[in-house]
Amino acid sequence: MIAQQPHSAGLWLLAWRRLKADTTAMISLAVVAVFLLIISLSAAGFIAADWDAEIAVSYAPPGWSQQAAKAAGPATDESAALPDNPYDPLREDILQIQQQLKGAAPQVDWYGVQDPLATDIQAIYSDLAKQGSVQESGKKESLLFGADKWGHDVLKKTIKGAETSIVVGIVAAVLATVLGTVFGALAGYFGGRTDDFFNWFYSIFTAIPYLLLILAVAAVLQQKGVGTIILILALTGWTGPFRLMRAEYLKHKNREYVWAAQAIGASHWRKMAVHIFPNVSHVALVQISILVVGFIKSEVILSFLGFGVPVGTVSWGSILNEAQNELILGKWWQLTAATVAMATLVTAFSLFTDALRDALDPKLR
Repeated sequence: MIAQQPHSAGLWLLAWRRLKADTTAMISLAVVAVFLLIISLSAAGFIAADWDAEIAVSYAPPGWSQQAAKAAGPATDESAALPDNPYDPLREDILQIQQQLKGAAPQVDWYGVQDPLATDIQAIYSDLAKQGSVQESGKKESLLFGADKWGHDVLKKTIKGAETSIVVGIVAAVLATVLGTVFGALAGYFGGRTDDFFNWFYSIFTAIPYLLLILAVAAVLQQKGVGTIILILALTGWTGPFRLMRAEYLKHKNREYVWAAQAIGASHWRKMAVHIFPNVSHVALVQISILVVGFIKSEVILSFLGFGVPVGTVSWGSILNEAQNELILGKWWQLTAATVAMATLVTAFSLFTDALRDALDPKLR
């Protein structure tokens, strides 16, 4: 009886074994999985569905910052401890005016002069405070990560913005990789004039700086929306996958297994899609993971500059665009929430992409 020979592990199984041995890669994969789970729940309406509800007062601070401020103790009024300035050139004149002014409990301003409208102004301020308290009744004074100008929960707003930015990044990366793979396969397999045409087309896109090309396409389309951003990024981001896939098809079209497929009568399209593509699919997968990171940052730049999502749709870019004005007023929590979320996802995705590229590289086995 002939002993059955064990099958050798395939490319994907070997890559998975290498990924499991890399602690950084597994932690990064877990972080990315958590983000994907959050945006899935957000898209299904289980969380952050009411992100635009005005549940707090305007610019409600984070709850944990208020607790820290209370723990630090009340602020001391340094102005009360300031001594009288004997070198004030108007001191004697002001004291003389004060002696001339008579009345019960006069209201004074910074220089000690009686204000005849102080009582009326105080009454107006009291009425406005009462009206404001009535209007703000039922709204929270603080939230976990604070509120924006309209009283929206910053945490829910960041989650909803993550849904938009990540969906744009993933869908645009898939479309750009598909375009680059198809163009690269045609150019690399057929060669000749087909290769010359796609190389000329590729040279046009790479001759223009990437960011300027994105802004130019956005200005031409003159239409805001998630679909428009995906189209812009896909039409401008296919050049990287094209270059790599063209090189792979140039290399694999002269391999023995392709000649064997040709000998049994396989068509050109079958050889390209069924025989060659499975052997170069890992390159396309790595390109998708790389483009996701780049497209998320591109969407943030577009929305920040006003070419991105329309009014009523929130993304990380629109949050940062809105938060730049709030930072001048000292309202830092919206900017911090969006920045931390974006930095965490981009860092985790970048580390996982590097590990995946190393795991799929045959030279590093």
